[in-house]
Amino acid sequence: MGAARVVDPGAGSLAGSAHAAAPLAVRMRPRTLDELVGQEQLRAPGSPLRQLIEGGQSLSLLLWGPPGTGKTTIAGILSQQTDRRFVEVSAVAAGVKEVRAAIDGARQELVRGGSETVLFVDEVHRFSKAQQDALLPGVENRWVTLVAATTENPFFSVISPLLSRSLLLRLEPLTDDHVREVMTSALADERGLAGGFTITDEAMDHLVRLSGGDARRSLTYLEAAAGAATSKVSSAIDLETAETAVDQAAVRYDRQGDQHYDVTSAFIKSIRGSDADAALHYLARMMEAGEDPRFIARRLVILASEDIGLADPTALTTAMAAAQAVQLIGMPEARLNLAQATIALAVAPKSNAVIMAIDAATADVRAGKIGPVPAHLRDAHYGGSKKLGHGQGYKYSHDEPFGVAEQQYAPDVVQDARYYQPTSLGAEGAVKERWERIRKMVRGVTR
Repeated sequence: MGAARVVDPGAGSLAGSAHAAAPLAVRMRPRTLDELVGQEQLRAPGSPLRQLIEGGQSLSLLLWGPPGTGKTTIAGILSQQTDRRFVEVSAVAAGVKEVRAAIDGARQELVRGGSETVLFVDEVHRFSKAQQDALLPGVENRWVTLVAATTENPFFSVISPLLSRSLLLRLEPLTDDHVREVMTSALADERGLAGGFTITDEAMDHLVRLSGGDARRSLTYLEAAAGAATSKVSSAIDLETAETAVDQAAVRYDRQGDQHYDVTSAFIKSIRGSDADAALHYLARMMEAGEDPRFIARRLVILASEDIGLADPTALTTAMAAAQAVQLIGMPEARLNLAQATIALAVAPKSNAVIMAIDAATADVRAGKIGPVPAHLRDAHYGGSKKLGHGQGYKYSHDEPFGVAEQQYAPDVVQDARYYQPTSLGAEGAVKERWERIRKMVRGVTR
């Protein structure tokens, strides 16, 4: 069938058809939903996925999540546990012709009274609109149970008709504990290394970090490490063996310990200090150690307001764009977005006027300086408010010269407070000049 790969129900889908010479990641592929590691929200009793698999319904799925989180595995489990043929089409190699051939084959199988078919399309976001359109007849007529997998946001990469006809399930990144559980199981399971190797905590931690939440990658690394140990006529996988196997030195970094806080602190302080090179060094250390890219992005968003503020108003936009890119693209490509944001924030002019302003205002509030709102600023829309004098004397700013009205806005107790004190750095210099002029106009100050 060209670019399509077929596994009959009797062969037991992907997991059941794995042979002894197959890669460790294939041999250890979960056979049931309960064997799947992570994705607790999808495996919960009564969840749509569990109902679909255990109830044998013919409902197409769209699986969205990072690499190595179980998308192909779920397709295989659905095929095996519902006793259906498994047909895989590669979005990289297949065209419209191959897609139609796979669907026609599934329809003919049904006509002959044979098994229903699970059609698995990996990386469906790589399909053109015409190729995705070719899937629709099979889905609409239920000639196939489509399981389409994507690492990209399907609302941008999958056509609306296909989205509306599929159950969208989002797979979450695997945690370090999940990845460690996958490798520990592979070390002991008869399908895996069958207890033939031991591994030190340091070596395990190294492989977990390098895996970056990708279970398939972790098993590939573990298999390579076992091979390296065998070449040394040893059954012990230590840190040196693991480093040799994956050709990458271990990064001394504990996401729960001192290294995490020290490197993060140095990263932030390097950006604050405008040293882009040092900041990139610490960024690289965090990423190579498998730090959560969302954590890095959040730190950049905070820094954009805390250390740059209005000295460069685009800094927050840049940081937010990087954070969105991390969610949309994921690692390893998102490292480019994080690096761009890191450089932009490092070379930007700095100002801490924003955090100083809100901290000063907060300190006054906590000290009890919360006088009543001036009467002319109070809500005057409800019945009886005018009798209380609410809104009387209020000046509508847009009716005043320059769009600025001279009137009291702050309560009496903080009327003279000066919270926001802009610097003259970067774009904040222009903000400072304007704020000083406006402040005098609002308060009717001539000095």
